[in-house]
Amino acid sequence: MRNLIIVGAVCAALGFVAGAAFWYLASPLWTNVEVNETLSRSGQAAELARGAFAGVDAVHRGSGSASVYRGAGGELTLRLTDFSVTNGPDLKVWLVKGGTEGGVGDPNERGYLALGPLKGNLGDQNYDIPAGTQISDYGAVLIWCEQFSVLFAAAELAQSSP
Repeated sequence: MRNLIIVGAVCAALGFVAGAAFWYLASPLWTNVEVNETLSRSGQAAELARGAFAGVDAVHRGSGSASVYRGAGGELTLRLTDFSVTNGPDLKVWLVKGGTEGGVGDPNERGYLALGPLKGNLGDQNYDIPAGTQISDYGAVLIWCEQFSVLFAAAELAQSSP
């Protein structure tokens, strides 16, 4: 009888751990977080670069646009508009060196600038770019799952016409 109780307790503990892991990994697939920020900078903001998001495969989908703006005070902002991406765990917004032609490869080898956690998988949102960043050094925006090193969506940036 004692062995049966031990086996039952172990099975219950394993079930709890498996359930928690499943929830952590799978719940973003049916949970959406919508953000609706405006580009609120003093004065006029000039668009420096723009690109369109594309998904990676049937599971990791993305759409919308990414634009880099310089505000009247010189501040840089990455703005995602009409944005949508498959939700997932630990998603980050990265600017990466080089473009997306031929795939993105390993962003760690190419060089990237982390702009922070993705605020939501839907809607318009802004990310501050550190002062002194040379935007011309960065050719793409990635939505990257840092925990599992998986690309969810990418937008290749092209310089905007003056």
